[in-house]
Amino acid sequence: MYMPTSYNPGAVGEGGLMKVAGVHRMQFVDIANAPMSTWFTFCSPFVIGKTNHGAGVRFLNDRYGLFTTQSFYVQYAYRQKLGNGYLGIGLDLGFVNVGFKGDSINLSKLGDDYHDANDPVLPTGSKSGMKFDMSVGLYYSTVTWWVGASYSHLTRPRVDWTDGTSSAQQVVTLAGTMYVVGGYHFRLKNYREWMLTPSAMVMTDFSSWDVNLTLMCDYKDRYRWGLGYRIAGSVNILLGIDVISGLQIGYTCELPTNKLLLESYGSHEVYLAYGFDILKPKRTNKYKSVRYL
Repeated sequence: MYMPTSYNPGAVGEGGLMKVAGVHRMQFVDIANAPMSTWFTFCSPFVIGKTNHGAGVRFLNDRYGLFTTQSFYVQYAYRQKLGNGYLGIGLDLGFVNVGFKGDSINLSKLGDDYHDANDPVLPTGSKSGMKFDMSVGLYYSTVTWWVGASYSHLTRPRVDWTDGTSSAQQVVTLAGTMYVVGGYHFRLKNYREWMLTPSAMVMTDFSSWDVNLTLMCDYKDRYRWGLGYRIAGSVNILLGIDVISGLQIGYTCELPTNKLLLESYGSHEVYLAYGFDILKPKRTNKYKSVRYL
């Protein structure tokens, strides 16, 4: 919810803030080859004439099992004033690199007849390949609520590791994923220093899907904590603080609700961001008065 440009280019420039943000996530800690991901985004709004725009970049470094993925995108959004908020129409253009550590495959310990260590489809060494990629998104936000929809891997990048030494193809295709998000800031009527923010995210590649539900509580727009639930099987505890104006730090602990809880120490995520408003009118000490005309 605090880093929408990591999955929706329509959010670039949202809120009129120049913002740099990063997240590091360690999933299923204490399980070998468990996923580990790092996101980084930088974006800024800008004005051309009387039109509003946003531009930025985002980077992902992802490791899961013996697979690795690095991606880099340049982002742009056209922002149109609509009602009490702005509608962002965004586009990501970039490259994605998918790798596989085939030299780390070890099937000898499995002791079954199903897995074949000499399977020609399995790469025997480290492989990687890079392809062009694109994402699109819509994002509408006001002071009190937001809603968005985006689609990643629009070009369905197809990475081919086949090197001619085997008759079997070694191909990975990245499926497109749709994200639908929404949330609302609800400030308590008799306790204006307190604010509740329910939000939701639906993710699907049209063969499987997941839903994240979150409820955050803010105090004095500086201290925040909350709970989250993922239908796929986990609960989240979220903490955050604005250290100084514009500088945010957050931490999330995600605990599985299935047997993975007995095999790992859960998943842990650290968030850091800094943003400031660059579209505020410039202050001036000049003034006019009829007294001096």
